[in-house]
Order: sequence, then structure tokens, then C-alpha cells
Amino acid sequence: MEHLGRRAGTKLILAAALTGMAAHPARAQQQATLDVQYCFPAFAKFHEAVATEFTKQHPQIKVSFRNPAPTYDDGHQAMLRAAVTNQLPDVYYSGFHLQAELVHALLRRQQVLDVGPLLSAEPKEWVEANYAPRILNLGRVDGMLYGMAVNASTPLMYYNAELVRQAGSDPDRMPDTWDAVIALAAKIKASGPNLAGLAYNIHEWPDDWLFRGLIHQGGGNMLDATGNKVAFGDAVGLRAMQYVRRFVTEAGMPLIDWDQSRQQFIAGQTGLFFDTPARLRQVTDLIGKRFTLGTAVFPIDDKAKGGLPTGGNAAIIMSRDPAKQKAAWEFMKFMTGPEAQKMVVETSGYLPTNKRAIGPDFLGPFYEANPNFRTITLQVDRSVPWQGYPGGSSVRIWRTQREIINRVMRGELAPDAGLDRLVKETTSLVG
Repeated sequence: MEHLGRRAGTKLILAAALTGMAAHPARAQQQATLDVQYCFPAFAKFHEAVATEFTKQHPQIKVSFRNPAPTYDDGHQAMLRAAVTNQLPDVYYSGFHLQAELVHALLRRQQVLDVGPLLSAEPKEWVEANYAPRILNLGRVDGMLYGMAVNASTPLMYYNAELVRQAGSDPDRMPDTWDAVIALAAKIKASGPNLAGLAYNIHEWPDDWLFRGLIHQGGGNMLDATGNKVAFGDAVGLRAMQYVRRFVTEAGMPLIDWDQSRQQFIAGQTGLFFDTPARLRQVTDLIGKRFTLGTAVFPIDDKAKGGLPTGGNAAIIMSRDPAKQKAAWEFMKFMTGPEAQKMVVETSGYLPTNKRAIGPDFLGPFYEANPNFRTITLQVDRSVPWQGYPGGSSVRIWRTQREIINRVMRGELAPDAGLDRLVKETTSLVG
């Protein structure tokens, strides 16, 4: 009954939009200003550029950005508060792992639009040419399409080719299992003074993406098939806890914050660095000619079942105004189209969410000239959904988990004791 109620609510909103457009055909040419919220200030470069180009092509629609949220978790908390006070933006970019929790909260007040009917109203050939089902599914909640995937990423290994070579390894043949990665990192650490073999900043990461990466790559899952019970209290979870401790003891990983860690890699003092591809352009430009930067696929222990969490976000429409809903849909189509996705990828390093974007008319020549940016496309088949926890406590759960992981990395908790604590604390917080 709840599902039927949601569907009826979204149909009413869409019906109102269509009725409003039919009754006022001239409104399509009226000025509309979209209030838009995204996360991570560093991504202003591509958001502003895309909005500028969109307005050139749609002069009747302006885009006004709120100050970006520091992280997805911060943005999520802000949206939950704004829902209560009816101060939501027209469009919000929700992290995939928090999208279901946010949509469920918004549905109670009919503050989110099901965009499935809008996509279905577009020509079938156009939809198939632009969007792969796997990408569209990233925006679904309870089988309905509330979001359009804008940015997508899986964890990526960056490396300093000179340090890899100095450690006696071939930078063109990077290891693809964690034992081999840690062994190489230990050699890098031993090859010179004040070197860190690797950095995997799970202890400071703002969400659980890197933690999930270690679980999924080993063939494990965060929750069982019911979606209500913790599933990482097994051999895969124990191995992950052992790895995070070995990053420190064997690979010489310094426990500094993630920005300092990135700067240390850029300065040539860290051999292997695990990060989002979204900062590949930034890191590439900052390194310049200091050393040869390489990228490699994320290590996978379980080659048969291992996967990688798909980070990124989906744009959702929160406006109740029919004219703004129509304008927001045009903006979402542009943001997920090949022209905008080309701008996003070249400015950041994200995986494009549009099928046409990787073709010769858009990103093809760029990938040929910049092979480091192509690496992320080799992980598409490993992508799995980045799902949140039930009960509305995903943010609190990660903050609790992160503190426990910190203690394991610092040697204050043994890996097995840390895993037991992780399972116990997570279970108590799962609604």
C-alpha cells in the first residue's frame, strides 16, 4: 500500500505539471530560475561551466547554485532539514548511497518527482542511444526513477611510475591483488628515506565508499539479501581489517588527513595512492612534470565475484512548481547528455554517464591523448550499487565505523576485535 501511495503521489505531481503546461502554453518561454545544490566545492569548475553552456542553449532558463555542501553526508543532512522547513532547492545532486533514504523522506511530503514518466515521454531511440540500463538503475528507488545519474566513479589506483621503478617493479604491469599491492608498497617504502608505500585514506574519508571497496572487491557485501542484516562479519571483512592495519605497518602509510595525503602524493613522497577518479584532472595538473603519473585498475582479490562500489550522484527534482519541473528536466537532460559529460570528464576524471559521450565525437580523442583518464572505463563491469543502510542512519553508521577502523589502523584494536566491534555497532544502528 505504501508503494501504491508513492506512485499515486508522483502521478498527481506529474499530472499537475502537465495540466499547468497545457493551460499555459506560453509559460515554456517565460524565464525560470533553477535553485540548484551540489556537493564538494572543488567540483564548482565543471558545474559552473555546464550551467553556463546550458543557459546559452536555453536562454529562458537560469541556473543559480547554492553554496556547495562539503560532502555528500553534509548535503544529505542539509536536505533533510530543508525538507522540514520547505526550503528545498529545485534540483539536488544526491550521493547514490543516500538517495533512497532521502527519497523516502521526501515522499512523505510529496517533495520529490518521479522522472520516469518524463524519460518515457522522450523518443525511445534517443533514450537508448544515450543511457545504458545499468546507469539508469543508479537513479532508481523502489523500482521508480527519481534520479538521473550525473557523476559515476569507482575507486582508482594512482601511482608514481618513478617510485615503482625504483622499487624494482614495472610500472606497466601493476599488481592487481592486495597482497601484491602491499608487497610493492613495502618495497617502495624501503627504497628511499621518508617515503610512504601507499595511502588508502579510509580513516579520514567522508563516507564509507573506500570501506565498501575493500569488502566488495573480496566478493563480500555490506548487507545480506534481505537488506536488513550486516553481512561483512566474515572472512572477507576480517581480511579487510587486516589490510588496513598492514597499510600502516608494512606499507608505511601515515595517518594524516586526506588532503595532506593527497599533497604528499603530489609531492612525490608516496608511491601508490587510492582515490576517486573525480580528482584526476586536479592531481594531474598539480603534478605537472614532477614525476610520471600512472593510473591502474583497483586490485580485486576475488576475480569471479569481486565488485566495486559505484560512487557519484544522481540529480533529483524537488520543485513542486510545474514550470520549474519542466525547466529542471531540460537541465537534467543536458547535464547527463554527451556535451556536458565531456566537460565533466575532462575537468575531473569521472566516468561518463552518457553512452554517446565516450564516442569519437566527444571523449574519444581525449581518451586517446590521455590514457590515465581511460583507466576508469575498464572497471565498468565491476561496478555494483553503492547502497545505504535501512532506518535512516547511514551517516551515523559510517562515522561510527570510521572511528573503529581508525583504532585498528593505529594498533589500538586487533583486526579481529575491530571487526567484531564493527558488526556489533553497525547492527545496533541498522533500523
